[in-house]
Amino acid sequence: MSGTATSLPNDPAALKAIIAALQAENQKMSASLRAHELLVQALRVRIAKLQKQKFGASSEKIELEHLEMALEDLQLALAEANDPSPAAEEEPDTEAQALEPAEPQETKRRRPKVSKDTPRERRTYDPGENCPDCGGDLRVIGEDVSELIDMIAAQLKVIEIARIKKSCRRCEKIVQVPAPSRPIPRSMAGPNLLAYVLTSKFDDHVPLYRQNEIFARMGADIPDTTLVDWCGGAMKALAPLIEKIEAEIMASDLLHADDTPIRVLDRSRSDKGLGKGVRKGRIWAYVRDQRPWAGKAPPGAVYQFAPDWKEDHVLGHLGQAGGILQADGYKGYAKLYAPDPEGKSQFREAACWAHLRRDFHDVWTATKSEIAREALDRIGKFYDIERAISGKPAELRLALRQKETRPKIDAFRDWAEKQLTRIPGKSDLAKAFRYGLSRWSALTLFLEDGRVAIDNNAAERALRPIGVGRRNWLFAGSDAGGETLARALTVIETAKMNGLDPQAYLADIQDRIHDPMNNPLGELLPWNWAPMGTVKTEAA
Repeated sequence: MSGTATSLPNDPAALKAIIAALQAENQKMSASLRAHELLVQALRVRIAKLQKQKFGASSEKIELEHLEMALEDLQLALAEANDPSPAAEEEPDTEAQALEPAEPQETKRRRPKVSKDTPRERRTYDPGENCPDCGGDLRVIGEDVSELIDMIAAQLKVIEIARIKKSCRRCEKIVQVPAPSRPIPRSMAGPNLLAYVLTSKFDDHVPLYRQNEIFARMGADIPDTTLVDWCGGAMKALAPLIEKIEAEIMASDLLHADDTPIRVLDRSRSDKGLGKGVRKGRIWAYVRDQRPWAGKAPPGAVYQFAPDWKEDHVLGHLGQAGGILQADGYKGYAKLYAPDPEGKSQFREAACWAHLRRDFHDVWTATKSEIAREALDRIGKFYDIERAISGKPAELRLALRQKETRPKIDAFRDWAEKQLTRIPGKSDLAKAFRYGLSRWSALTLFLEDGRVAIDNNAAERALRPIGVGRRNWLFAGSDAGGETLARALTVIETAKMNGLDPQAYLADIQDRIHDPMNNPLGELLPWNWAPMGTVKTEAA
């Protein structure tokens, strides 16, 4: 229904028909757009609900990721159709606003923010010295200033290291400043470039062959093999620091532990096809995070790779550790909890209410069982209390748990035992109740120690980068590759947990770690690190 005014018919009836058709089409488009907007709102509500249930089942997290991607696509489509208003990001032009009719107030979007250290450039647009209309002299009466966030593409830079040779006129001795050390001996890679490559590969999950293409766009041909050598050399230089991080974290008397599968290319079977040439390895995460109870030790995570799921690996990882271990029900931990002849055990077991909750959630999703729904509601009240005491000292957490949580926990147990007498013994719901009751002492350890969390989400969060990476690099190239990935994650994720930019941290470390006499490893740990030229007090 488009056309110019000259092509429109002169017949009033025909014109009315065209107008009616256009109105109908407009109504249809408006209805479609409204439905689109309602869907976005519905997804937002659904995501908000799921985000409040972070301790939910893996199926919920998968659903959350799908919803977030769907919402992003819908928002992009709406933005393209509706042309987002500048008022959402910038201060409105009051004069122009006064001339516009009032419209219903929409939810204000958060304005972009940049760090105070972000470089700024001022561009001044001056109308000149004379009036463009009459030619009179202009005088300054003020200025309007707005901001534009722009991006300067990354650039490679070649640094020429010129060492002047001089000879002594008296003794003819040749004098020259020694060559500065390099992060990797005899390598052309500077510390900032190495940090970029490591962060891109292990934090942004950009494979090296893609980085080769990125560098090509910057005008540099850096072969994949060279990038591999650089990564290997950088990780070798970081090895002492990573070992020190591991030693300090694993010395904690309260650890979170969890594992996740990672596919490993099995070269012994690679001739049978990709599917059959891939086997399943595991990556474990061991986390120290005392922030929920205002502990003094800084947070950190240690990652360990294993070629399979055998308990020997866990026993080796935790062989020198002890205290409290918060983990799931993996059977490999059993020996760590078992008492010795004197009745002492290496670890006390702290279980995870989030795991138990997931069992009930699965039943509720599948059957809409009112009993499962009530279990979820009861457990949700435990978490309401936990949110209120997050970040409080351990003594206060313990006192509030004893006063408010314990009665609810005791009531939950009595209720659970009664439900088992009323429901089929082989049902999934009965299995969920039996699982919780069989691990009751581990599930309630958090009521005896204010430092213990109600769940193991700290370790699960530490494993999220593995899940993100799996969608990019699909599998590790070998067991050695899995071990390298684990070590890289140890330093990068620990830096992030301590509020550091991992790329800036790695760049500085690469430039300093080769000189341990002037830069003791303790000063380079993520929680003690300060950029060159600044001073930071070492953490307790």
